[in-house]
Amino acid sequence: MRTVFCRKYQEDLEGLPTPPYPGPQGQDIYENVSKKAWQEWQARQVRLINEKALSMINPDDRKYLTEQMLKFFNNEDADEADGFVPPEA
Repeated sequence: MRTVFCRKYQEDLEGLPTPPYPGPQGQDIYENVSKKAWQEWQARQVRLINEKALSMINPDDRKYLTEQMLKFFNNEDADEADGFVPPEA
């Protein structure tokens, strides 16, 4: 199992098996974001796409999601779907 020091959780956690997409940003995520944080982002991304009716064809929508993803991984104030209540641990 490959581990990374996760930017979001500030601890060593299981890393992704491969970069999630090509280029420097994909490599950065591969090296600094855990599998757990990536999976949580993917779920949040789906909620944002659905609620805000985002289109991945639209460059502005893709830019918005990228900005939200970086905020999420950096523990900054990122958007969430309205009314979303996280499950209790």
